[in-house]
Amino acid sequence: MAQRTLIRGATVITMDAQGDLPQADILVSGDTLTAIAPTLAVDEAQVVDGRGCIVIPGLINAHMHTWQTALRGVAANWTLLQYFQNMHAGLATAFTPDDLHIATLVGALNQLNCGTTTLVDWCHNNPTPAHNDAAVAALLESGIRAAFFHGTPKPDPQPGQTPFWEVPHPRAEVERLMKAHQGQPLLSVHAAVLGPHYSTLDVAIHDFRMAQELGIIASLHQGGGPARTPDGWERLEALGLLGPNVNIVHGHALTDEQLRRFCDLGMSFSAAAESEMSQGHGHPLTGRLRALGRAPSLGVDLESVMSGDMISQARIALGIQRSLDNVAYRAEHGSIPPTSTVTTREALSWITVEGARMLGMQDRIGSLAPGKQADLVVIRADEINMQPVHDPVSAVVFQASLANIDSVMVAGQWVKREGRLLGVNLPPLLSALRESGDKITRAMGMR
Repeated sequence: MAQRTLIRGATVITMDAQGDLPQADILVSGDTLTAIAPTLAVDEAQVVDGRGCIVIPGLINAHMHTWQTALRGVAANWTLLQYFQNMHAGLATAFTPDDLHIATLVGALNQLNCGTTTLVDWCHNNPTPAHNDAAVAALLESGIRAAFFHGTPKPDPQPGQTPFWEVPHPRAEVERLMKAHQGQPLLSVHAAVLGPHYSTLDVAIHDFRMAQELGIIASLHQGGGPARTPDGWERLEALGLLGPNVNIVHGHALTDEQLRRFCDLGMSFSAAAESEMSQGHGHPLTGRLRALGRAPSLGVDLESVMSGDMISQARIALGIQRSLDNVAYRAEHGSIPPTSTVTTREALSWITVEGARMLGMQDRIGSLAPGKQADLVVIRADEINMQPVHDPVSAVVFQASLANIDSVMVAGQWVKREGRLLGVNLPPLLSALRESGDKITRAMGMR
């Protein structure tokens, strides 16, 4: 019989058809959530007292460059243009595979600690197969559910060197990684391509066709300066290369008509609201997508700039969109709106349901329902910053912090219990992370 865990008496936010349960039991068998009900009679199970707690689906970080964990705070005062020059053309060039491993490992562990059970690791500082292998090994070691998006470095071209925007994505390396890892229970492999904003048309066609033929997601940055292929999207659409396997990150340079067509094609969108507002991309796509009946997934983007906490990302994205809507209403009507435009439940869906949709994994993660993977977070709601709880969803989005993340489960396995990561000896990892960050910044003359 598979190992069984019974969580008793918690407030459960399923983000699924069952809705919210003020007091319920959750049964996990092996890696699967098997039952949620007000009361369950179960023999031979590990019983966890959920009284005073809110259980939510595991959070999904839909976009993060985890290789930058050792550079926390380094880019906090940079605009996007400074980031391109100082990070990609500078600090990134000093990374060894060992640097990539420790940054990815600690970054993934921090995601678990903050309640994220699925991490989209957008790895674009990987000049060699050894860098890729180091990053993937770290994800597997961490115990997080991960989607490894294989990217490509962005250095300044040297004399006689082909610039990165003219280099097709290395299909052979993606195929090697897929052969080694695709189909693992907690890991999938996809492609972080340049896209028409950052590459020539020939490269964009090659990369999108590669992803389509391999049956993987092609994720790309869109926006930030002039496009290298201004008519690239139209050309790709005419060739039938756009569809549900294409994920656009940021997306600020898209016209309203492009956005409408891309929604009709089933493409997904990932916003990084705090990063976008901080570095100068522009306002997140959230409101424009909502007008089309769609919603973004959310990502941290850069721990070299901000915190890795996904609840904070939902809160910030919600606040930004409400502010934009409020200002627009006042400009038109001369008064405060009669009600808020975006609910806290919608914000919570951006870091759960919509993240699962972006990965095409709605049948497995993103909500709590029998038959889905047992990815969940137990939040202590009986603490001073949470009481009294009148609305559990709003309490999670607006009151909860890292201090309340009591326990985290991935595929039926506890990775955090009673406020502590399990099976992790943090001091040597943090020491190695500091050494890596110091070495990289010194190499670039920054310390």
